Amino acid sequence: MDEGLLGQIDKERLPHHIAIIMDGNGRWAEEKGQDRLYGHYHGVESVRNIVEGCAELGVHYLTLYAFSTENWDRPQQEVEGLMTLLVDTIRKEVPTLNKNNIRLHVIGDMNMLPQAALNALEEALAMTSGNTGLNLIMALSYSSRWELVNAVKNIGLDVKAGKIDPETISHDTLQRYLTTSKFPDPELMIRTSGEYRISNFLLYQLAYAELYFTNTRWPDFRKENLYEAIIDFQARERRFGKTGQQIQEETQLA
Repeated sequence: MDEGLLGQIDKERLPHHIAIIMDGNGRWAEEKGQDRLYGHYHGVESVRNIVEGCAELGVHYLTLYAFSTENWDRPQQEVEGLMTLLVDTIRKEVPTLNKNNIRLHVIGDMNMLPQAALNALEEALAMTSGNTGLNLIMALSYSSRWELVNAVKNIGLDVKAGKIDPETISHDTLQRYLTTSKFPDPELMIRTSGEYRISNFLLYQLAYAELYFTNTRWPDFRKENLYEAIIDFQARERRFGKTGQQIQEETQLA
């Protein structure tokens, strides 16, 4: 642990919700002359490390983009390997999640997951449901466009059924129909491996998030990298469309 970096973090100004696009497993493996699954297996260690780091700091929500709906189009061997890895990892990690008071949540199109993965997830969700510390949200078989289309369909059905007056539909209405309705929007989004894209991830929820991009491949991403991202976040002025002077005045009045 880098105590120097940790000491620079203001614990009173932590982002309540951090979202991470865990990119670079395949390229990391290929650079080492290994197949892509080798990178995914090593990426699990980074997940453990970052989940632990967020729990230690006192971050309330951590969302990890683990598998997108587009990832189903990858080579069959890689997809099958990822699903096997998912099942094995979830079953192994539940005792650690419970020990650290971490509650697991899942967002995404669960209907696309194989039954073994679905069973493992449902067991883990039930076994961690009483925990009150860090909320770990896994985005699995997820894409933001799928989520938004799904939300609009369900709003349409409720309008048709007379449960919603179309004239009353607002930002809050849409929020309630999103898969993330129980969680606050992320304040910090981190993407590893040097790509500068959001890749269909939480498009609606990231409206005012601070975006942080790093060249570090996900299997090499550790707590010190997380600390660097948080320090960078805390150095930014978050204006939400207002002027810097307005924010300063509001801070002085608070």
